[in-house]
Amino acid sequence: MSLIINKKNLKILRNKIDKVDNKLLSLIRTRTQLVNKVIKVKKFKKQIIDKKRINKILNNIRKLSIKKGIDPTLTKKIWINMIKAYINYESKNFKKK
Repeated sequence: MSLIINKKNLKILRNKIDKVDNKLLSLIRTRTQLVNKVIKVKKFKKQIIDKKRINKILNNIRKLSIKKGIDPTLTKKIWINMIKAYINYESKNFKKK
């Protein structure tokens, strides 16, 4: 009996995760649209990587994670991977010098 309840609970929880993932995709779409605008503002490809900004973002995410009770190691890994992905995206889509 408890196995059936656990499978049902697991399915419910996974459905909730799927809904969160869908919200994340909408946020990623919005973030990508903003990054596309940033690409148009940047004049040189060397402006794509801004180490000071990256450090500021990661420090802010760490503080916010702690404040919200989220493991800062987890969020740091997520943000580092997202930043790398967007650096690659910007490099691929940058059309100027």
